[in-house]
Amino acid sequence: MVIAHVVAPAEFGGLERVVQLLGRGLRGRGHEVHVVAVAADSRRIAPFLAPLQDAGVQTHTIVLPGRSYLRERAAIRSLCRRLGPDVVHTHGYRPDVLDAGVARRLGIPVVTTVHGFTGGGWRNRIYEWLQRRAFRRFDAVVAVSGPLARRLEAAGVPRSRIHTVPNAWRQIAPPEGRETARRTLGIPHDAFAIGWVGRVSREKGPDVLLEAMRHAGDVPLTASVVGGGDMQIELQARADGLGLAGRMRWHGAVPDAGRLFPAFDVCVLSSRTEGTPMVLFEAMAAGVPIVATRVGGVPDVVSTAEAAPVTPDDPLALATAIRAVSHDRAAAERRAAAARIRLEREFGVAPWLDRYEAVYGLVTV
Repeated sequence: MVIAHVVAPAEFGGLERVVQLLGRGLRGRGHEVHVVAVAADSRRIAPFLAPLQDAGVQTHTIVLPGRSYLRERAAIRSLCRRLGPDVVHTHGYRPDVLDAGVARRLGIPVVTTVHGFTGGGWRNRIYEWLQRRAFRRFDAVVAVSGPLARRLEAAGVPRSRIHTVPNAWRQIAPPEGRETARRTLGIPHDAFAIGWVGRVSREKGPDVLLEAMRHAGDVPLTASVVGGGDMQIELQARADGLGLAGRMRWHGAVPDAGRLFPAFDVCVLSSRTEGTPMVLFEAMAAGVPIVATRVGGVPDVVSTAEAAPVTPDDPLALATAIRAVSHDRAAAERRAAAARIRLEREFGVAPWLDRYEAVYGLVTV
């Protein structure tokens, strides 16, 4: 098959990792794979494209200033005519709303993977409303979790076109040793370190972690926040006001952050909403104990046997779970070992690629 993925990538995240895994995996199975990246700055997307290029995936960049919608659609139309894809696979609200329709009008089947909804301000809510309406016209809509699939059906997407395919995981960059990872992040070798990795925005709950740190003041904790986002400046100021500045480290976006997970004593996911978060897979692979909120597809990835689940938006519950990990390391390490086994058993790339190939087969018949 000739498969074209269209994405407007951020600096890093689960969506970007999924596209990389799909591109590399499908190329390895003999398909002709193209990844089209839309951005305002080509330098920003170079780290995202490099692993794809290394694997022989053909990449294309459409670099345009913001709101150049007609020019973007014209560029997608030209690429589709030149490449002749059997299927166009979009990821994220911009390609879903703007670009998929171009392929559909050319008679090319269109597939999307829905990685989750972030909610937030009125502008995001409008984008997501447009995205949900667009999904009704896709030939196939892949949801990365069961709750997300049910939400799509409630939004009017025909059930026959919805396919639930939880994300998979494959290690791209080998992990650093614990001491090397700690030196990279500036974590003292004897500290009990919380790792929080993700987009620093409301749906990911970084403010919940901050409040949990305040409730866990009796425990000598330090937290490393890896990722950037629109809440960072506000949260840094709040941490200063709460007297937590010396216990919080703000690293910004770090390429291949998964290699640094061995630096952490516990990985905290404090999200208010999720699809199937790749950060869980990174922690499971590194053997790091997990504390995670019960949202989206998280319960499908880890149970109480593999992690310490907590209710979302509850800083006190989060603090209690973190404190329990610090007080009973042996129990936390047993759960981490069970999580690593489950990752290898249930979330391999080969069966995941099988399911995507099956979806493509259905829409191209």
